Amino acid sequence: MEKVKIVARYLDGRMVKGFTQDFNPNKPAFHIFSQEASSARESMEVLVKDLKAVFFVRDFIGKPDYDERKSFAEGEKPAGRVVEVKFTDGEVLVGSTLGYDPNRPGFFIFPADPKSNNARVFVVSKSARVRYV
Repeated sequence: MEKVKIVARYLDGRMVKGFTQDFNPNKPAFHIFSQEASSARESMEVLVKDLKAVFFVRDFIGKPDYDERKSFAEGEKPAGRVVEVKFTDGEVLVGSTLGYDPNRPGFFIFPADPKSNNARVFVVSKSARVRYV
């Protein structure tokens, strides 16, 4: 599997940026290694149950001054259902999902804003409330 850039955000507010090759939404854990890591032995194990979400990002710097759009543009036809995700810490994401089931550990959301630094986000179900829009 190819390396993908992620930001793991924990329920307690911590954040870890790095790469993963073994994230699977049906597994309880995966590994993150930093850009500087020269081998998988330098990776850290992450338990999904401790997370708020896993952000699959385009770059690690992001766009701190960018005001992300919280709705789809008129005429856009997103795949799946449009949802608003409100995390327990107050952060809100709006996007579409193909597989939300509150009984599963989590689900993917694709942001409404195509200019978002997030390509997709794996939301840990227990960390958020979901509302269909």
